[in-house]
Order: sequence, then C-alpha cells, then structure tokens
Amino acid sequence: MDDLATISAHLVAALIAGGIIGLERSYHGRPAGFRTHALVCMASSLLMLVTLYQWKWLPGVPMDTVRTDPTRMAQGIMTGIGFLGAGVIFKESFTVRGLTTAASIWTTAAIGVLIGVGFYLPAVLATALTLGTLSLFRWIEARLPAHFYAHHSIRFDRATPFPEAVLRSYVTAAGFSIANMSYRLADDGSWYEYKMILSTTNPANISRFAEALRQRPEVKSFRISPAGD
Repeated sequence: MDDLATISAHLVAALIAGGIIGLERSYHGRPAGFRTHALVCMASSLLMLVTLYQWKWLPGVPMDTVRTDPTRMAQGIMTGIGFLGAGVIFKESFTVRGLTTAASIWTTAAIGVLIGVGFYLPAVLATALTLGTLSLFRWIEARLPAHFYAHHSIRFDRATPFPEAVLRSYVTAAGFSIANMSYRLADDGSWYEYKMILSTTNPANISRFAEALRQRPEVKSFRISPAGD
C-alpha cells in the first residue's frame, strides 16, 4: 500500500503541475493547452516510475539480475516529446507559430520526469519558473523596444507602376526600412509587382501604412503580412 500511495502521489502531482502550465496555454488560445500538458506531464512521470519500480516487472526474479538505466528512460521521453512539440508548430502564411507552446510541452515533460523520480522541490520550482516565463515574460516582451517585420507586396498596372525610387521614398516616409526587394511581372503582362520585407520599431505604422495605400488609386492591390513567432 505504501508503494501505491507513493505512485499515486507522483502521478497526481504531475497531473496538477502539467495542468497548471496548460491552463496558461489554453487561456491564450493555443492548440496544445490544459489537457495536453497535463497528460504529457503525467505520462512522463508514469514512465519514470516504471524504472523506479523495476522489481515489479518480473515478480520472483532476483533484483541483481535486473539492470536498467533510468537516465535512458528520461532520454527516450524527451526525444519522443520532440515529435509532439513539432506537431504544434505550424506555418501560417509568412508566420511561424507554436514555438513557445512546443517549448512549454518539452518543459512540462521534464517536470514530469522530475516528479516521477521524486524530485518535488526542483519540479515545483521549475513549474513556477515556467509559468513566470509564459506570463511575466510576455508582459516584459510587450514593453521592450523591438523591430517588427512584415512581408509586403504591392501591384500596379503595367503601364503606370511606381518607379522603384519613388516607392522606396514613400515606404521610408511611412516609418519603414526595406530589405530584399524583388520584382514580378504577370504572365499576361497586366500588372507589375514589388515584394519586400518591411521593418519598423512602431507596429502602429503597419495599419497606418495599409490605410494610406488603400487611399491611392494607382495601387491595384497590396498585401502586408506581419511576421511573428
């Protein structure tokens, strides 16, 4: 019964720790949230318990004949979690999303390993630090000065395109710097397109620039796609 109580305590603690981290992800609408993180943490703990109670595998077999390395189990867990983390990373247009959620899943698995072997203090500390990173660091990151990037394309009628020098001046005056300018002519020759990457320190410039382009009759179409993590 003592073993059963210990195993139950490990699994419940892992479920709670993973669920707490998952709640933060669910609150922010991430695809891997409360249930995913809770299950990952509990499963990691469960697999480590297998190595802690290895004498239960083969009842009646002398313990000195059973040789397992718990660190190999931990290594296998963390390797397998990489596949789950890759599943929540996806590319949406020019933006890659899910990296933070994948990192939180990987961290949750590590916390589950700690709880599985009974290292409760570092597991509690790691849970608190993970929550702090996901919430407090978000607040800090939002207030730090940073560069914002966007992929921009703009089309004109072939007969009346903006000269490149004029377009560059117009974009620069809107508060952007330009990188990786490219050019495209339609197969049927009806339009001419510029593509570039815009950079600015003020994200509000993006919406103002979009509104300014919308007011210009010579612009046939345009697209501004902010790039983010």
